[in-house]
Amino acid sequence: MNLLPWKKRNRVRPKADEPSWHERVDWRAIARALGVVAACAVLAWTLVLVLDRPVRRVQVEGTFQRVSPPEIEAAVVEVVQGGLASVDLEQVRKRVERIDWVDRAVVQRRWPDALKLVVTEEVAAARWNESGLLNARGELFIRNARYVPPELPLLEGPEGSEGVVAQLYLESQGRLLEAGVRLTGVRLDARGAWELALGNGVRVRLGRLDVTDRLDRFINLAGPLVAKRSAEIVYVDMRYTNGFSVGWNPRPAVAVAPQEDATPDA
Repeated sequence: MNLLPWKKRNRVRPKADEPSWHERVDWRAIARALGVVAACAVLAWTLVLVLDRPVRRVQVEGTFQRVSPPEIEAAVVEVVQGGLASVDLEQVRKRVERIDWVDRAVVQRRWPDALKLVVTEEVAAARWNESGLLNARGELFIRNARYVPPELPLLEGPEGSEGVVAQLYLESQGRLLEAGVRLTGVRLDARGAWELALGNGVRVRLGRLDVTDRLDRFINLAGPLVAKRSAEIVYVDMRYTNGFSVGWNPRPAVAVAPQEDATPDA
């Protein structure tokens, strides 16, 4: 067996006059760039030290009936840490919005040493159960109010149902007013049955099923009767397939419209 002679590979060596990579690098330019970066960092840190002064003033703006500016200032002091430049504006906003009757707050820095807050109060649109208050968005913003305006509509329901009860109220009040009656309350019981309270004292039983259709039938069929003879009526029961019944005062309930089944549905 013939073996080819082993040959050592010749490596290409750099020419003696060719500079190496570290000789080609412009170290002076790199040093100048690093110097600029360091100077900028020092300048930025100096500005932070100069601008990050303690917060000495809290400016509160807004129209207040239920909330006082000192109450807002006290809440701000609780969460402000560090100086003006480092204060967490989002944390301040969240703390202020936890105050009863505060709907929203906008927080801004005012150099050199102040925070400015523009605060909007909640507007109560309805009562909720015994002592709660709802805003116009159907949100429960106070569970146990010290004062509940009696002129507000009363909405009632299980815990967590504020939104759906408020939605039915908002969708119904305008239509009922056009029919000649004023809606003053909506109640959703634990079984899921709905009942409306009118300003003339009449109760409207809608039940659990087909609530929208039953409300339409009340407006179109029973509404005119209730508007004219409200003093004689205690309640109107819409839980029937084709009609409704009326609870007269002081007479017992009688059927007003023909029905296939005299027993009310759910």
